[in-house]
Formats: sequence, C-alpha cells, structure tokens
Amino acid sequence: MNQINNRKALGKGLEQLFNSEQLDFQAFEKEIVSTTPESEVKMIPIDEIRSNPYQPRIHFDEEALQELADSIKIHGVFEPIIVKKSIKGYELIAGERRTKASKLAGLDKIPAIVKDFDDQAMMEIALIENIQREDLSPIEEAKAYKNYMFKTGITQEELAKRFGKSRSYITNTLGLLNLPSSVQDDVVKGRISMSHARVLSKLADEEEILSLSKKIIDDGISVRDLENMSKEDDSLKRRHEIKVKEVSTRHKVYESTLREVLGSKVVVSKNKVTITFDSDSDLDRIMEILNIEIGE
Repeated sequence: MNQINNRKALGKGLEQLFNSEQLDFQAFEKEIVSTTPESEVKMIPIDEIRSNPYQPRIHFDEEALQELADSIKIHGVFEPIIVKKSIKGYELIAGERRTKASKLAGLDKIPAIVKDFDDQAMMEIALIENIQREDLSPIEEAKAYKNYMFKTGITQEELAKRFGKSRSYITNTLGLLNLPSSVQDDVVKGRISMSHARVLSKLADEEEILSLSKKIIDDGISVRDLENMSKEDDSLKRRHEIKVKEVSTRHKVYESTLREVLGSKVVVSKNKVTITFDSDSDLDRIMEILNIEIGE
C-alpha cells in the first residue's frame, strides 16, 4: 500500500492535514479527538510512553511545565494525548507537554488515543506541532526544517508554502546552521536573539563571529550596531548562499533501521551511535531488544 493510501486509512484528520496546501496541526488534533468515541480513549501507563523519535524540541520551559502540572493535579488532563503503538509501549504523536506535566504531577496513567502512523507522518506531525504550538528555538527549528527537507526531498520554496512561512524566513532560519556550535548554543539558550544570529550567520570569518557574539552577550550591542560593525570590517565577506552540510545517506539508513528495531530515537554521527531513552524501564526495554543481560 502506498503512502497516500496509508494516510487515508488513518482517518479524515490525518488525510486533511497532509492534503491541505498548508499544514494545520490544531485542526488535525481537533479532528482526531472529536471523531474518536470516548470508549476508544484508553488510560495508558506514562512509563510506557516514549517521545516521538522525530521530536525536534530539546529544551522545554520548566516553569511552564510546572504550572501545567499544578493545573493537572487539580483539574486532571482535559484532552487525551495521541500515541502510536510501538514494539513495546507507545510513541508520542501529540501531547508531549501534557505527558511531561502529568508525570511531574505524579500521575501513573494518562488518557490517550492510539493511532497508527508511518515514519514520515511521525516526522511531519512532530515538526508541525512544535512550530505551530510550541515555538521551537530558532536553532531547533532550523534543524527540524533541514531534517524535513532531507527526508522528503522538497525545496525551500515548497517548505515555505507547506508551513506558511516566507521563502526568506526559511532561508534565514536555515542559515543559522552555518554558525559555530557554541554560538548556536547561545541562540538556543536565548543569550543571542534571532535577529542578532541572522546577522552573524551571514558572516564568513568564524573568529569574528565568535568575537561579535561575545560582544552581544557581554555588552548588549544592538542589531544595528552589529550590522555596522560587520560592514566596517573588510575582512568579513557576506555569504550569499546557504551551505548546509550534507548528512551521510548511509548514516541515515542506519538511523532509520535502528529506530525501527529499538523503537527509540537514534543518531549516528562522528563515529558514535546515540540511543535516546526516557526512563530506566525504557532502557531495560532497549537492553532486552539488544539481548544484553546485566549481571546482578
């Protein structure tokens, strides 16, 4: 069965989400929840739930999570999460904040709707939910766009239409991946704004980028001052094209295969394999799949 037929078989909500010119996560989730009979909403153990392996979000607002957890303690979880049954347990499709907050609130189980999704749907849904609801950091968003383009083979222009963004916005966001990793980390942590980072990403000299980023953090220079400083230095050449390093196709095949076998997010890079797990019980599950026994 091809991908289109797979999506149609999953119901009206998913079909509408992917067939529309512009993706709309809220409409998709509302459709799934509203058309699912109450009898099909299950209470599933939170410890058996793992993050969507395509989840681009790395950092969550701890204060906001605690506020949601406090609300859940009093009112409970109003809207069920959406999950996919995996080899052992479940993978999140929608509702990661609700799941994390419910765990903080001390709940053992959470209401959930179980659906079936293919890998591309999992990736698209995770990206859509975060961009339209959670506001990823600019770097997380850029990495998510890059991964989406790699997986689907679409152009920047097609990506812009798909997510309701301008072409220049997509280009500028992807350009942030040209920044040194330490500067990217400063952007993720909010020490450098998107506007400052956009100016830095167009500069050619890495040492100068590091020097200017330090001035942004230490001296609080404005975006205009930053632009003027970069224009005054003839040694800095503007980049006119976004040059995103190609990800090894072989590594991606390995990642996909390992993810299918383990049911967890797997990253293969720089001569190492990173396997993500959510809890001790999830780690035990992975060890069991790998047939590894640890002596008492």
